[in-house]
Amino acid sequence: MPLNRSPVIPAIPAIVCAVAVATATACAPSESAAASASPGTASVAAPARTGGTASTGSTGGTGSTTGAPGIGDPDFPGDGNGGYDVEHYDLTLSYDPASRNLAGSTTIRAKATQDLTSFDLDLHGLTVSRVTVDGAAATFSRQDDELVVTPARRIADGGMFAVAVDYSGVPRSLRSSSLGEYGFIATPDGAFVTCEPNGAKTWFPSNDHPADKATYDFQITVPAGLTAIANGEMSGTPRTTGGKTTFVWREKHPMASYLATMTTGKFQVRTGTSGGGLPIYAAVADSFRGSLDTLITQTGKITDYWSSVFGPYPFSSTGGVIDDHAVGYALENQTKPIYGGFTPEPAIIAHELAHQWFGDSLSIGRWRDLWLNEGFATYAEWLWAEHSGQDTADATFRRYYANEADAMWSYPPGVARADDLFNAAVYTRGAMTLHALRREIGDQSFFPLLRQWTAAHRYGNVTTPEFVALAERVSGKNLKPLFDAWLFRQGRPAPVT
Repeated sequence: MPLNRSPVIPAIPAIVCAVAVATATACAPSESAAASASPGTASVAAPARTGGTASTGSTGGTGSTTGAPGIGDPDFPGDGNGGYDVEHYDLTLSYDPASRNLAGSTTIRAKATQDLTSFDLDLHGLTVSRVTVDGAAATFSRQDDELVVTPARRIADGGMFAVAVDYSGVPRSLRSSSLGEYGFIATPDGAFVTCEPNGAKTWFPSNDHPADKATYDFQITVPAGLTAIANGEMSGTPRTTGGKTTFVWREKHPMASYLATMTTGKFQVRTGTSGGGLPIYAAVADSFRGSLDTLITQTGKITDYWSSVFGPYPFSSTGGVIDDHAVGYALENQTKPIYGGFTPEPAIIAHELAHQWFGDSLSIGRWRDLWLNEGFATYAEWLWAEHSGQDTADATFRRYYANEADAMWSYPPGVARADDLFNAAVYTRGAMTLHALRREIGDQSFFPLLRQWTAAHRYGNVTTPEFVALAERVSGKNLKPLFDAWLFRQGRPAPVT
């Protein structure tokens, strides 16, 4: 999800590449960037919090019935929540660009992973007016970006429950020193919504961490004449009444919260199908109308090619959005990557579409493993460049390797830093790791490895040790020294012959 440049890939064998230029631009900043949430209307004082570092998806303290305020990611301890696993979000949203007011009602269907007398949701700003759990009024309080919910009755471990939150207000975006603004960003005609790593909480209450994926329904109402774009496929025809239009979208495949969007504004829209028969939805802001044909054509062509390299496309449609809000980055929103204020060249489209496999279908369970998203997508750029008859991946690899002074040699990408999450090393040195692996095990093992990786973890969460283990099984080689040198040690690894 960065603003990258050209890549390419072979049919299955051969060494490929292009000139991937991204020094580390990604679609999300490193940490949650501040700003306390405004207090909600709570009927009781906030309960005392139990800490609990839980393993991802787990929760707070042995025997505790209070869901932990974090999901257990040690580098982002405040992100996500413990005590439950979300299965589905149902979002009913109304946005008025003139007042910048968002009115929302979010219903979350979840399964308790422990007995719960209270649990948290992530929510930044906005005013909560009502919370129910299984239809019964619940008490709630606000602690910074935590919405603490106390249901009328204890929820038993393993039990399904539905929490509904009504809220409204002017969303406040987040800001990162490395990337800039992200989350829900108001624009003159609507909103530009890109949420990596933790900006979903700027527009809906959630378990805002990629370790807890869920399916989504969106019902978005905007002034007539505007378009509301979300993930997945549109259900029926937009309905206009009383000067407002409602768009209904559904993403039936599991999705990390940072990939959700409700981008709105004045767009030119075109639909079609790829050569392989996959539905395509492309939208561009009025000022980019000349880019619409290229966007839909390249999106279909590249999605089909990646399907032949990485395995079947994991979702039911592909697409892309060019907004006129000039943030200078792109994000791989599931099924519809978004490009902020520029016409993407094919290399960038190739990068963002590769993320549909690496990052969207296969999502990281902790942010330190971000190279599994960005290194793979950057290497896909190199593969696309080779496929397009440009540079080979090997030539690109050698060009980067020759730069002894590059700062990436001091940043081991296998442990992305919370305060510098989208460093160039995560992208470029991550991609170089894959090329070094390819040279070590050969194309006859490397490309089947990629397809086995995407098939084995389709719609799930992944870790670096799992990839290393699979690479060793597929190749029959001890690869720990290679991964250790490229991912976990400072300094330029030994020359590659």
